[in-house]
Amino acid sequence: MFSVIKRGITKVKEDIKVIYDKDPAANNIFEVILCYPGLHALIAYRLAHRLYKWRIPILPRMLSYITRIITGIEIHPAARIGRRFFIDHGDGVVIGETTEIGDDVLIYQQVTLGGTGKEHGKRHPTIGNNVIIGAGAKVLGNIKLGDNVRVGAGSVVICDVPNNSTVVGIPGKIVSREDKSENETLMHNHIPDPIQNELNKLKEELSLLSEKCKNI
Repeated sequence: MFSVIKRGITKVKEDIKVIYDKDPAANNIFEVILCYPGLHALIAYRLAHRLYKWRIPILPRMLSYITRIITGIEIHPAARIGRRFFIDHGDGVVIGETTEIGDDVLIYQQVTLGGTGKEHGKRHPTIGNNVIIGAGAKVLGNIKLGDNVRVGAGSVVICDVPNNSTVVGIPGKIVSREDKSENETLMHNHIPDPIQNELNKLKEELSLLSEKCKNI
């Protein structure tokens, strides 16, 4: 029991430190502890997850439900979440039962890691390490997001995404694939628009065809 408590305290310390590392608005330890719903939801989840693993009935789901009322964040006790996980702002975040999340993952408000129907078994996403999921994004079904993936705000991802990719749009489309450092953030105002890119290509082709027709 003592070792479990010690590991839990270590994880909470890491969760607090990652807020300082990733949120420039974090000014002091008291503000982080008292005013960050993502931290509160994660601490409650870790307790509920431990109770779930001990096969204690009802109580883990009750704790999850109370946490959702207080923080606006719903994390199923059976979900598996790695270390240094940060939910920024957090309101409206939903993390489903069979979700698996790696280490050093950052997600923003209104993100859903959910299922696509009433199927049983593994029905929620698996998220790799060092992933960033932008505000309002939906990652749905038994799919995998590889390491260092970036998901743009408002995207809907329903297919596997390989390592080191950036995904945007509905449905999500890969707009870049390149090695990313662990500290690289997601610049929402610099994400390419795949639809606009295709339209630009069509405009160029039409312009070339128009010039050829003039020369006939």
